[in-house]
Amino acid sequence: MRRLFWKFFSIIWLTLAASILGLFLISRLLDALPFSQDLLRQQHVIALDVTARLLEQEGMAAAKAYARAAAAVAQPVELSISESRTPADCAQGNGTQGNGTHMRNVLVGETCHRVTLMAQDPGVFEGTWPKLLPWASALIASAVAAFALARYLIRPVAHLRHGLSALAHGQFDVRIGDKMAGRKDEVAALAHDFDVSAARLQALQEVQQRLFHDVSHELRSPLSRLQAAIGVLRQNPARLETLLGRMDREIERIDGLVGEILTLARLSGRADNAVVQTLDVIDLVNEIVDDASFEGQTRGISVSHEGAATFVADVDGELIYRAFENVIRNALKHSPDNAHVLIRSRIVDDALRVTVTDEGSGVPATDLERIFQPFLRGSEAAARSGYGLGLAITKRAIETHGGRVTASLAGSGGLEVALEVPRMSRRTTKGVFPLRIME
Repeated sequence: MRRLFWKFFSIIWLTLAASILGLFLISRLLDALPFSQDLLRQQHVIALDVTARLLEQEGMAAAKAYARAAAAVAQPVELSISESRTPADCAQGNGTQGNGTHMRNVLVGETCHRVTLMAQDPGVFEGTWPKLLPWASALIASAVAAFALARYLIRPVAHLRHGLSALAHGQFDVRIGDKMAGRKDEVAALAHDFDVSAARLQALQEVQQRLFHDVSHELRSPLSRLQAAIGVLRQNPARLETLLGRMDREIERIDGLVGEILTLARLSGRADNAVVQTLDVIDLVNEIVDDASFEGQTRGISVSHEGAATFVADVDGELIYRAFENVIRNALKHSPDNAHVLIRSRIVDDALRVTVTDEGSGVPATDLERIFQPFLRGSEAAARSGYGLGLAITKRAIETHGGRVTASLAGSGGLEVALEVPRMSRRTTKGVFPLRIME
């Protein structure tokens, strides 16, 4: 949050600094140049004093001539001279009336003359706006800055709210990262995390929909064959013995498929309560290699293991066994006759790395990641047994233990699958239990 903090700090600090600077400059400007109303008022008072002085020293004619000249300028000054005043009237002195009228009493001989300046005092607004101008400027500047800051904060929050609302309504294709206008702060990071989460939810939804489709498709074929066998039996009960074996095979296929799906569902859930055993993973690998070597004899396929002699780790023995067995049997299944399947193992950074390499036809480079998806089978899978769940179960089982599984093309043209298992599982609860292999 440090970048966002400094952005807020900079905006607020610069706004206050600009306001203070603006107030200082305006105050200096207003101090250097008198207000126009004050200047005009001073000019009128000077004209009044000059008229009174002319009347006193030069006489009535000179004073009236000056009054006429003052009334004829661009900014006229209205002066009037009244006579027939007694000397007692001059004793009242000079002053200003409430309506802004200024007067001077001038005694000429035995006659008191009054010179009157007719001027209107500025209104409340005209008299107070110069004093309010600096504070109004600061208020406007702070309002503009507050608006900019509020808009800066609210816009991404509004986009995020819209995105969350779309997710709540099942629109997992919504993205908000492109609406951040090039931001590089924590808000942009939050938008990026939102897009990643939305993409993950979208991918999970697509996988779920594809899984439902694939499960229904895989179950439909054996069920259709069972229905066909039942129909044949109804028409010809004498074929019961012949069709019973076929029906048993279809039932076994359905049972195996359901078992694989349950295993995959178990691995897709939480693994916090998985059973952990302290065992030698190399012993499991050797056991699987021995079984695969025995099965491969009928096709002339040899299976060998070389590398680490022992690797004791805290793992779920059932899941790890299934993970290695699926990969090795998959290599055996897709290898041609008289081929060789090589298993190498070594310990790297306190983790066991096992690579299984076959001499089959491999897969296209674009499918190296997709082969770990459920029900995805190669082009030759239709002619072989299997459900397309083995590698998916392997990937989930290894990742449950904090490891990883990758696939690449072998130099011989076949497929090479690498499995990494850490010595201490990071996602399970440790305990010592007897090894139980899933049937």
